[in-house]
Amino acid sequence: MYELLLSPMKIGSMTVKNRTVMTAAEMSLGQTDGTPTERMMNYYEERARGGVGLIIPGICRVNDMGAASTFTQLAMSHDYHIEPMREFARRIHAHGAKLCIQLHHPGRQGYASSINSLPVVIPVVKRFPKVLDALFSATPILLGLEEKKICFSVQAPSNCELSAHGATRIHAMSKREIHKLQRDFIEAAVRCQKADVDAVELHGGHGYLIQQFLSPNTNLRTDEYGGSFENRLRFLREIVEGIRARCGRDYPLIVRLTADEMYERIGKPGKGYDLETGKQIAKRLEELGVDAINVTSACYDVYNAWLEPTSYEPGWRAYLAKEIKSVVSIPVIAANFMRSPEQAERQLEEGYQDFIGSARSFICEPHWVRKLEEGRADEIRRCIGCLHCISSFMTNAKVGKPGECALNPGVGREEEYERPVKDGDGRSIVVIGAGIAGLAAAETMAKRGFAVTVLEKEETPGGQINTAAACNLKGKLFWCVEDRIASLKALGVELRFGTAATEELVRSLSPCAVLVATGAKPIRPKSIPGSDGENVYTPPEIIHRRKVLKNQRVVVVGSGMTGLETAEILNETGNKVTVLEMADEIAPGTWFQLLDDEMERLRPAGTVFLPSHQLQRIVPGEVIASNLRTGKVERIPADSVVLSLGVKPENALVQKLQGVCPIVRAIGDAAASGTIADAVHSAYEVCMQIK
Repeated sequence: MYELLLSPMKIGSMTVKNRTVMTAAEMSLGQTDGTPTERMMNYYEERARGGVGLIIPGICRVNDMGAASTFTQLAMSHDYHIEPMREFARRIHAHGAKLCIQLHHPGRQGYASSINSLPVVIPVVKRFPKVLDALFSATPILLGLEEKKICFSVQAPSNCELSAHGATRIHAMSKREIHKLQRDFIEAAVRCQKADVDAVELHGGHGYLIQQFLSPNTNLRTDEYGGSFENRLRFLREIVEGIRARCGRDYPLIVRLTADEMYERIGKPGKGYDLETGKQIAKRLEELGVDAINVTSACYDVYNAWLEPTSYEPGWRAYLAKEIKSVVSIPVIAANFMRSPEQAERQLEEGYQDFIGSARSFICEPHWVRKLEEGRADEIRRCIGCLHCISSFMTNAKVGKPGECALNPGVGREEEYERPVKDGDGRSIVVIGAGIAGLAAAETMAKRGFAVTVLEKEETPGGQINTAAACNLKGKLFWCVEDRIASLKALGVELRFGTAATEELVRSLSPCAVLVATGAKPIRPKSIPGSDGENVYTPPEIIHRRKVLKNQRVVVVGSGMTGLETAEILNETGNKVTVLEMADEIAPGTWFQLLDDEMERLRPAGTVFLPSHQLQRIVPGEVIASNLRTGKVERIPADSVVLSLGVKPENALVQKLQGVCPIVRAIGDAAASGTIADAVHSAYEVCMQIK
């Protein structure tokens, strides 16, 4: 099985041992001077150890003055980067993998706070490391100034529209700036070659500067760098020619290319460039001597078309790679929302691409390839597309912390997580509850050498994941349960379903610790008159279709993701749905991609949204709410009401089992309600405290 996926193939003069490529995803694991930290090298080395053929780390800046996207990304902007990069390459090569560095400039999607600041910050931080903490603590102030446009402007091909996510001030690059930056790209490639890096990739996708030059939407220049197709290609062409002149024809050069800007997906057909232009660009790049095309799509304006949420179908954009492959003879790499080895092998067999790319799959499962080679494909921890990696990175990078994976708490601490101290000595651990927190805890304790028994009162595992996965287009969420179960069986964990955790049973297992992962239940506030009415429901009743409402006026109270997903289900059966939210915005605190994705289905269905409205009471035929903006009381028609006001922990067993053993701890939602990431990460932290 997986003969193509595990077979070698060349990219130019470089032979990659299999067809897997860890594509670039910035996780903020570096340091201000752009050199790799021990933590960064451990992170990527673990993926090399896990069998990935070609590793492309996160974005690498080529210029410190105006090309930084984070303060802790890689850089190849100076000669002092060569030796640290050589050590990085050595560690990747030790496991038979190849290393490619992605050279990048954000253009209009950059942050103004990075402009002209790194040359000042780097020497100060090197001498006084604690200054970095002060810098990160000042980040909210800097971002606030950016919002008010009190900041430097970032470079862009022209004075085009601002990106949906990025700088608040831009300026059109002068020819002097263009030529200086082209030299920076070329010199960075030369340094990579000197550092024994196997290949370089120019990032011409996701709306960054190279793509901005290629696109008629962002390149409005009237000189030789704008206008016609060839003029818009000139910026990239001259970089490619410069690298070839300095590094030679045999040094592998890849371009990551947005094949289609996909503006039609947000209702703007004809904007930017389409697939036909993408194919034309790819053909010209092959003519220029580029060794491979790494196909991607879209930009920050169309975020979900290049970094998909859970609802998207794996492989939905594989057609882009196939179209590019139809016009070039060089290898095509593509990250087509790849989520299984079966999908990967099929896309290779059917000629969609030559290499299977993914960042998130390898973030989530470092040993993805090794498990295939060892016949353990069922133990692969699949990425569920929850987007915690990008949302955590965007949040954490501002305070000097790395990005995370919801299902892999070992990101950035691979030595501790992947090779834990075997100190369990066969001692008994009881985990009560087979939701994701309980399963993750059981896995951690089993890897440490404890004898783990999981008790679950229901006949099937999953807990609240069952509810989340029952929402429309969210079935992939249940993968995290299936994959953990497979891992636990391989580790020899005893799984007892349909078994209530009585004090007598737990005591009979003689545990040294009990972890209570009994989840939470929906809140139905007694303080709200009418909340106990027969026409008042909670989300699980609607989501699991235990109660099907048809052709009614339904008010959903609470606009978190659970409330919105409940509204989507209600829309399907002819209901007129109104979503009530006390905050000033819908889904406060929700990562914007998840909200955008849900709104694409809710708005066309006619869902009414009422932010700044606080529920006061429920009466027959309507709800009474206070409009917090006007101070007025409003009466909203409602045949039925769904209260999506969060959950409260179910942890009574913690107290009941206190005398059974020295350690009884609640984990996951039984300790505090949260996301899948909160459950997995908090469970891991508790487990590592048990000695």
